[in-house]
Amino acid sequence: MDTPPAVRARGLTKYFGEVVALDGVDLDVAPGQIHGLVGPNGAGKTTLLGLLLGLAVADSGTLEILGTPVGRALAVPEGVAGFVDGPGLYPSMTAKQNLAALARLRGDDAQTMNIDEAIDQVGLTDVADDRVRGFSLGMRQRLGLAAALLTKPRLLVLDEPSNGLDPAGKKHVYGVLTRLAADGTAVMLSSHRMDDVESLCSDVTILSTGRVAFTGPISKLASEDNELDYRVLTSNPAAARRLARQTNGIKLHDDDLVHDGVELLVISAPVPALDEFVKRLVQDDIAIRELAPVVSPLEAAFLALTEQQENNE
Repeated sequence: MDTPPAVRARGLTKYFGEVVALDGVDLDVAPGQIHGLVGPNGAGKTTLLGLLLGLAVADSGTLEILGTPVGRALAVPEGVAGFVDGPGLYPSMTAKQNLAALARLRGDDAQTMNIDEAIDQVGLTDVADDRVRGFSLGMRQRLGLAAALLTKPRLLVLDEPSNGLDPAGKKHVYGVLTRLAADGTAVMLSSHRMDDVESLCSDVTILSTGRVAFTGPISKLASEDNELDYRVLTSNPAAARRLARQTNGIKLHDDDLVHDGVELLVISAPVPALDEFVKRLVQDDIAIRELAPVVSPLEAAFLALTEQQENNE
């Protein structure tokens, strides 16, 4: 038998009074996939994550989690873990005591055997016996992830998991999520940081005013964006500018930048025109020292899609 999707939602709608938080949302998340959820404030991200964790129920539509239909609150199947709006922790307890208490609440004494391992995975071994009240935001996020790991989840739902993380903490968290996905766990995470989503996620869903503006592979999203702005640093800016003018599809900006006294060209181009421009630079023996989008493809497409949908309201 084929493995059922971790999440399959069709037409999810959720009201809070007269406010439409979700408006006909479709969503598919496969096992082993890290799926990003992005959107402006008030787009419905937290509401959707809450439905996946069983904290609320949709007013209409269907939701299946790990192959099980979910039609009421607190009815998600075993194997779902995560947090929304930050993990719930006991500040007067140590990190270890928090995890032990959560394991006891679940009624599974065997899970306490994994506490040291879970703490180690998120990089908190050195503070395992410290009280949580003294933890930074990033340390609390990592402890919340450790709590979720105790259940050995098949679907992990995380709300802004990189909040407050320093580079070392982010490395630990990213490593954990990547290993979980490699072992078949589906990860659904929301983030305001496009670089986090691009580095971690294979697929993304963009919400705008409660509706899906896009869902699918990030590579497809980037390719659908017709034109991006790029900054280009070469060994010969004057020659590069000349070639840019001669390449169909390349638009030169007047507001060039200067980096360490060297001129950077700013161009707008679709991918085929950019490829042709790079080919010409190489053929003319002009070294390319930097070529990067001014904003990431995901961020550019995100802004375009959300602005378009809001203008259609």
